[in-house]
Amino acid sequence: MESQNHVIHEYRQGFTRRPVASIREVPLTIMLNGREVVTLLCTAKHPEYLAVGFLKSDAFITSPDQITDLTVRDENQRLVAEVETCHDPWENRVLERSITSGCGKGTNFGRNVQTVSKRRLRGRIRVTPEQILALVRELHTRSTLYNHTRGCHNSSLCTPEKMLLFREDIGRHNAIDMICGQCFLDNVAVDDKMIVSTGRVASEILLKVIRIGVPVLVSTAVATNFSVELARKTGITLVGNVKDDSFWVYHDNGRIIGF
Repeated sequence: MESQNHVIHEYRQGFTRRPVASIREVPLTIMLNGREVVTLLCTAKHPEYLAVGFLKSDAFITSPDQITDLTVRDENQRLVAEVETCHDPWENRVLERSITSGCGKGTNFGRNVQTVSKRRLRGRIRVTPEQILALVRELHTRSTLYNHTRGCHNSSLCTPEKMLLFREDIGRHNAIDMICGQCFLDNVAVDDKMIVSTGRVASEILLKVIRIGVPVLVSTAVATNFSVELARKTGITLVGNVKDDSFWVYHDNGRIIGF
């Protein structure tokens, strides 16, 4: 169950009782070779993809072949994902924690901005403005959980012509990590794909997309100045503030037709 109904009091020229749906929130603890990495709050959908996507986007794992076992168990209102690898993901790693602009305390483990910003994304995807607007309209159409609860973000992996994967969760970080995890485990090529998402594009979101290797990121919300700088350094196409018939191009690398 992704949501639960509650009876609340609504004020509208007086108080009335009415039922509302609240989105599910479940802790997911990720264990890596017996050591706790992080606890995420999520809807409990696709926990395997979420756990692997988080580990991939934080550079704990670089190849699906490194994973020797992956299990998720339910521990009384709490999920635990246990990931075992054939390499030592903790070797020469300094644990870093930082407060990100996401929901609550985020984590950065060895996510070195200087290292990531040296990467150049050279995917040859070509997309028209009309295709960008159409994909955002489809994202809104598929967002049934958001329309029901008003409490989640949505992300999708797309070609210019088609939406391939759609994921929704409490945080935009989780939605993108689920896409990352599925592409990683299922060996989905991403250099000719784009991510269309809701939510502000802060630096940690852009870093996740860069690590995945997707060359185009489109969001219905705006980007921070640091994200714009990173987009220009890495060559990622960054589009934001998408409305019914307009959007902002923060940076393009020859991928938007007619730009």
